[in-house]
Amino acid sequence: MKHFKTSEFDSPDLKGSGKNMNKVLMGFLDIARARAGIPFKITSGYRTKEHNLKVGGRVGSSHCKGLAADIYLPRNSRDRYLIINAIIEIGINRIGIDFNRNFIHVDIDSEKDENVLWTYKY
Repeated sequence: MKHFKTSEFDSPDLKGSGKNMNKVLMGFLDIARARAGIPFKITSGYRTKEHNLKVGGRVGSSHCKGLAADIYLPRNSRDRYLIINAIIEIGINRIGIDFNRNFIHVDIDSEKDENVLWTYKY
């Protein structure tokens, strides 16, 4: 990967766990980062079940399978557009946006519905 280190995808409670991330997803994110032309800050990648529970993640979370990542959601609307557009252009079709906690969730979990875009409610 050109734009990311595997360690950026580590679960905070398990050093080196970024190696559990799906290589296809990591490749997609690397390509999307290049297309967007701006940095992507990974706020959550692989999660242990313990960490997922701690952060309020769902049972069956794609993060625990290494099939999901959260990217920091910039406050600048142009940067938001560049990131989301690049993600869609490279073929990721499961995207969640959390304006309260400032992240964009992406995953390639084939066990879940495709072609969906959602926001988080609290």
